[in-house]
Amino acid sequence: MATRIRLQRHGRKNYAFYSIVAADARAPRDGRFIEKIGTYNPNTDPATIDLNFERALYWVLVGAEPTDTVHSILSKEGVYMKKHLLGGVKKGAFDEATAEAKFEAWKKDKDAKAQKTADKKDADKKAAQKARLDAEKKANEALAAKIAEKKAAALAAQAEAEAPAEASEAPAEA
Repeated sequence: MATRIRLQRHGRKNYAFYSIVAADARAPRDGRFIEKIGTYNPNTDPATIDLNFERALYWVLVGAEPTDTVHSILSKEGVYMKKHLLGGVKKGAFDEATAEAKFEAWKKDKDAKAQKTADKKDADKKAAQKARLDAEKKANEALAAKIAEKKAAALAAQAEAEAPAEASEAPAEA
């Protein structure tokens, strides 16, 4: 029996949510499956992946073929890295403790890169927000200057209109 690791679609229209399942290759996409090994939600930023690592590794080791998307997910989660290291242990290249240390170092490095990317994204977002705020302040200052200029012109025109009226009243009294 050929086994595949694939995505099983759930969720509403235009808001897909997937279960990662091990299923018979002949079963339909949303049909029967052997075991659910995780979930994948591409609607969040970054995409949310909840994976039972041990079961995913088991299915990869027994020969289940993943679809392209699931292969990418498993690679990002480190299942294929672990499989590669276990292959090295099996061949005698290094012992299991070394393999585990290499895997932990890889995972720590991956997490550090992800954190760095998230921090950069947050910094860019804050810089963009600050730039928008500065542009808005500049526009408000320009608008305030324009309004003050109009008010000054209106006051000057009103003073001019009152000055001749006072001048014409003064000689009449004399």
